[in-house]
Amino acid sequence: MKKLLKPILLSLIAIAISANSYADKKNFELIKNTDIFNAILKELSLFYVDSIDAEKIIGNGIKSMLYSLDPYTTYIPKSEEHDLKFMTTGEYAGVGALISPRDSLIQISSIYEGNPAQIGGMKPGDLILEINGESMIGKSNDYVSNHLRGKANTLAVVKVKRPMVDTIVTLDITRKKIYIPAVSYYGVIEEGIGYIYLSSFNTQAASEVKEALKDLKKRENIKSLILDLRGNPGGLLDEAIGVVNLFVPKGKTILETKGKVKQQERIYKTSQSPIDTTMPLAVLVSNESASASEIVAGALQDLDRAVIVGDRTFGKGLVQTTRPLPHDGTLKITTAKYYIPSGRLIQAIDYSHRNPDGSVGRIPDSLTTEFKTAAGRIVRDGGGITPDIKHEYPKQSNIIYYLTKDYHIFDFATQYAAKHKNIPVVGEFSLTDEEYAEFKEMLKERNFTYDRESISLLKKLKELAEFEGYMDIAGETFETLQKQLEHNIDKDLETFKETIKKELESEIVERYYYTKGSMERVVKDDTCIKEAAAILNNLEEYKNILSPKEK
Repeated sequence: MKKLLKPILLSLIAIAISANSYADKKNFELIKNTDIFNAILKELSLFYVDSIDAEKIIGNGIKSMLYSLDPYTTYIPKSEEHDLKFMTTGEYAGVGALISPRDSLIQISSIYEGNPAQIGGMKPGDLILEINGESMIGKSNDYVSNHLRGKANTLAVVKVKRPMVDTIVTLDITRKKIYIPAVSYYGVIEEGIGYIYLSSFNTQAASEVKEALKDLKKRENIKSLILDLRGNPGGLLDEAIGVVNLFVPKGKTILETKGKVKQQERIYKTSQSPIDTTMPLAVLVSNESASASEIVAGALQDLDRAVIVGDRTFGKGLVQTTRPLPHDGTLKITTAKYYIPSGRLIQAIDYSHRNPDGSVGRIPDSLTTEFKTAAGRIVRDGGGITPDIKHEYPKQSNIIYYLTKDYHIFDFATQYAAKHKNIPVVGEFSLTDEEYAEFKEMLKERNFTYDRESISLLKKLKELAEFEGYMDIAGETFETLQKQLEHNIDKDLETFKETIKKELESEIVERYYYTKGSMERVVKDDTCIKEAAAILNNLEEYKNILSPKEK
């Protein structure tokens, strides 16, 4: 026995020495490089030819260091703590308006209903000239945003230019605590089918979905539900668990997190009584649905509780927590990876292995692994959540992109709102042919034009034909084709009239009925919602999708 114990003990001692040696080496490298960094800063401050902005260069260094790890590990200085609070709670103190750059000024792009901006008379399209006597001309979006925000019950005196009536107006707006709901809109799509749009996972997300669902069941007597997570970037992990808990029984494992330290290893289970565990459920996702959205969609897919419809999701399977830093700073740091009920990790990008140019690629489908849902359906890891039903969206016309990007649709809505005190209710409002003609006239006055993909591709093909010597035989064909494809704005505006009118009507409705009205308008024409509704209306198809298939 002694002969056996001796080599085992020697091996354990060797392992312990090796481990300590490795730890000592890591600590030495950390101390060495910290000393080098401090020495460089000292030399720069003493001998660099110009004065240096220490906060700026160190801040840039910190950003580069953290970004080399992943985009979610970030340093948040005290001056930006309100952004962190807003992301987690949906609350901030300000006027309740969205802003965007417009030439050398900042424009009001949207207003939240019932908040100080609306009460104080601010309108979409207003261009901000001054705030509390300070000029905002040429200032950045962040600079103006910080001046609109402030302590609750303080006064913001905002001077704006109202372009469509060409007047300058001074507005006295009292800042208040602003709360942006997680559930932007809910209602009934068609008889028996409820719809909830969840835009974020803030501290009230699960309770807002719960109240919306209860209201729809009680007031509208819905038999099935569409939960829309498209474009939802995520948020609080506990709120994601809470949303799943509304549809699955108490005690179900939803998530497991694994990190470097033991404290980050945790199993999350549903802890409350659900609202409804049998109602047919469809969850809509897009390539911008990330993090907490993917937990909800992935868990409901793994538990065979919902049909997932849309595009493959973003693929963020990393968990962040916050750590306090000196001088009231905060480090948001990736501390764990999460695994959904089937055991799969949906993280689509491996940030630990970067390309020589610093870029990071998605994990190839060939390297992903098969897992199984509770019912035995095959699902895969490493690439976000792949929907059960992939929805093909109609290709958007190029003209819509430029009408939106260059503010033509926005400006016409601003002009329309200046001329009309009110409009019919959302379901009854539509632009007349005469009003659409006014829009076309506005574009003509602005000499509107746009790049067409077909012309661009033809130009490239022509250049290639010239290079390869085919123009002698194909020159006339190119000229004929170019004439046929040349811009005819009037023709294009008629060809895409119905699509353009829908965009105009949605923008105009928002001026009178805010986000809720705009959402109500949009969902009725949404092709992905219609496809989900068709599945929910066909119980046999719904069950078939959630059943395992022969491999």
